[in-house]
Amino acid sequence: MYNVKHRQIYLIFLFAVAFFSCKQNNRPDVSNIKLDVKIERFDKEFFAARDKNPTETNKQLLNKYGFFYEDYLHKMIGSPSYSDDQILSTLFADQAYKDLTKEVDSVYPNMKVQEEGLTETFKYIKHYYPKAKVPKIIAFVSGFAYQMPVGDNYLGIGLDMFLGKDSKFYGAIVQSVPLYLSRRFAPEYIVPRVAETYAHEELFAEPDENRTLLSKMIFQGKILYFLDQVLPENIADSTKIGYTSEQLQWTQNFEGDIWAYFLENNFLYETDYQKIQVFLSEGPFTPGLGENRESAPKLGVWVGWQIVKKYMAEHPKVTLQQLMADNDAQKILNQSKYKPKQK
Repeated sequence: MYNVKHRQIYLIFLFAVAFFSCKQNNRPDVSNIKLDVKIERFDKEFFAARDKNPTETNKQLLNKYGFFYEDYLHKMIGSPSYSDDQILSTLFADQAYKDLTKEVDSVYPNMKVQEEGLTETFKYIKHYYPKAKVPKIIAFVSGFAYQMPVGDNYLGIGLDMFLGKDSKFYGAIVQSVPLYLSRRFAPEYIVPRVAETYAHEELFAEPDENRTLLSKMIFQGKILYFLDQVLPENIADSTKIGYTSEQLQWTQNFEGDIWAYFLENNFLYETDYQKIQVFLSEGPFTPGLGENRESAPKLGVWVGWQIVKKYMAEHPKVTLQQLMADNDAQKILNQSKYKPKQK
C-alpha cells in the first residue's frame, strides 16, 4: 500500500513539473515553418581554388556568389585598383592567408551547430515577421578585416573572427583588436551576432529622431528583447549582450545604483553623443562607475533591456510586433514602472 501511494505522489509530482514547464515555456510552436538554414562555405571553396586558373576561378565564383564575391575581392581583401586575377595571385601566395585558413578549417570542419541555431532563430523570426527574407549566409576569411558584413541579399560571417578567445592569432593583433573585444571571437557568438545584425540591418532601423540617451537605451533594449524571443533558449544573457559572467553579475548587483547614477547626473535626456556614447559603446568597463575597473560596459544598453523586459511584464497583451513598432521611449519607461532599489 505504501508503494502505491508513493508512486501516486511521484506521478503527481512529475505531472506538476511538466505542467509548470509548459506554463513557463510560452514560446510559439514553429515546427510547421519549413526552413533549413545552410551556411555557404565560401572560405573552403575559395581556398580550394588556389592552384586553379585565376581567370576561370573568378568566373565560377562570380557566377555563384555574385555581389558577395565582388565585395569580397574589392572591399574586404583587395582594392578596386587591382584586377581580380592580381588579387587572387597575391592572396594565394601569402603564407599568412594559408595559415589562417587552415586554422579556420580546423575550428570549423563543419557548421552544423550554427546552422541548427540559425534555423531555429529564423523560424521564430518568420513566425513574428512572415515577410522577412532570410539572406544567403556566407562564411569567409578576410584577415580580421570584417566580422559580419551585410550586402545585397547576403550576410557574411568572417570565421577568422570567431576562432575562440584563446586563439594564437588574437594575441598578435591586440593593437588593432583589444582583448575585451577578441574574447567574444568565439563560436558560441556566431548565432546571436547574426540575429542581432539581421535585426539592426533588415528589420528595425533606428529612428533618426533618437537623440537622447533614453531613446537609444530603449531602442537597444528592444533589440535585446527581440533576441530573447528568437534565439535558442540555451544562449545565455551574457552572450547576447557580450558580457563576461562577472560583468553580468555586477550589473545585477548594482542595478539600482546604475539607475540612480543616470538620474542624478541627468543623463537620460542628454543629447550630446560625446557624453552618452560611453553608456552605449563597447569597452572594457564604464568609467565613473564601480571600483578597480570592474564595472560592465554598455550600461545604457543593459538598463534599456531591463526597462523593456519590465514593460512587457507589466503589459502581457502587448505583442512583440507592437513593442518593436513603438518608438515612444518615454511611454515605455513610464509604463514599465522601472524602479530598481539601491543597495
